[in-house]
Amino acid sequence: MTAHPMINRRQALAAAAGLGLSVTFLGRPALADRDSALDRRKLVVVICRGGMDGLSVSPPVGDPHYQTLRRDLAIRKEDGLKLDGTFALHPALTAVHALALQGQARIAPAVASPDRARSHFEAQDVLESGSAQVYATTSGWLNRALETFPASGKAGGLSVGATTPLILRGKVQAASWSPGRSVEDSPRLPGLLQDLYRNDPLMGPALARGLETEAMAQTALGALSPAGGMMAPAPGRGGREGREAARKLGATLAGFLVQEGGPRIAALSLDGWDTHAGQNGQIATRLAYLDSVLAGLNTGLGAEWQNTVVLTVTEFGRTARANGTGGTDHGTASTALLLGGALKPGGIIGDWPGLAPTALFENRDLAPTLDLRGLFKGLLGDHLGLDRAALESRVFPGSPEARAVTGLV
Repeated sequence: MTAHPMINRRQALAAAAGLGLSVTFLGRPALADRDSALDRRKLVVVICRGGMDGLSVSPPVGDPHYQTLRRDLAIRKEDGLKLDGTFALHPALTAVHALALQGQARIAPAVASPDRARSHFEAQDVLESGSAQVYATTSGWLNRALETFPASGKAGGLSVGATTPLILRGKVQAASWSPGRSVEDSPRLPGLLQDLYRNDPLMGPALARGLETEAMAQTALGALSPAGGMMAPAPGRGGREGREAARKLGATLAGFLVQEGGPRIAALSLDGWDTHAGQNGQIATRLAYLDSVLAGLNTGLGAEWQNTVVLTVTEFGRTARANGTGGTDHGTASTALLLGGALKPGGIIGDWPGLAPTALFENRDLAPTLDLRGLFKGLLGDHLGLDRAALESRVFPGSPEARAVTGLV
């Protein structure tokens, strides 16, 4: 793995002044083009809450121990959407598979955060805070990443959901938008509030940011349909209606990202992955939702898809063997999905530990071979151009063991 060479415009201009060169002349088009290209890049993080079963997302159908170990939960080799000689995708992930065939989707099949407690609360805290220890900080790694953007390439953050998740909490104020929430259609109330809080150093900027987000929502929704209709993918809603709602959610999120001055970083949570019983039906429904959200993002971003990476992660995987109720219990390693036009084609990310009984973690879980923080560091550095030293010292302090996974974009 190699560090991405990085020199910012200020350093280049300072060096030019030292050599007596004209700063107007020196390489201006090249640097401007480079900065502009970096400033267009976007990152979307989708958090699948509840512990998504990676062995269902990307079943290792070519692993000699897979069918025996998973029994009724196993995806038949002929039913999986083939990726290579070992891995397939779940049959519900048709859009992801189509992107994979174009070199725009890859899997990391054995990733985990540093947490090994198998508690949803603790694992989600570690996943989103970027810390190695539970409850070690109250800010999220995406928010700390927003702090480190250079002044020339400031990036806004957007949270999609009823509350801002930990991953986007911190010093930088991120916008938030909740699908399905009604938008104030009277111009009078926002105007009155703006007058009321004009001189308030906290409420004034917060209100202005909120109104900007609402305006973006109106634009994004308006681009979807003349009526501006929008449905959130409610749990339990199945079939074509549910998939269409999920697709609209992804397309609406894309609508925020493509607007001039819109956010470049977004976080979205999808619940319902805690499959202790009847897993086969549940996971198929959930993966169909996820696939539709990602498809909506893909089509909604249009040309900006080429500047985007979407990362889908979960707090932990599930047990390798089924339990007595046709489900699985809390485990360790799972699969991360990476998609986007900015992604380089390639094989699996990280090593595959295999499913031999002796290879399982504590004789029950898929063993992790890759630290999720390494994925995060690699994408923030290579894709968004963040400084390596800042990533190690401010965004993921105390994480030297989690080496950045480079060369993904």
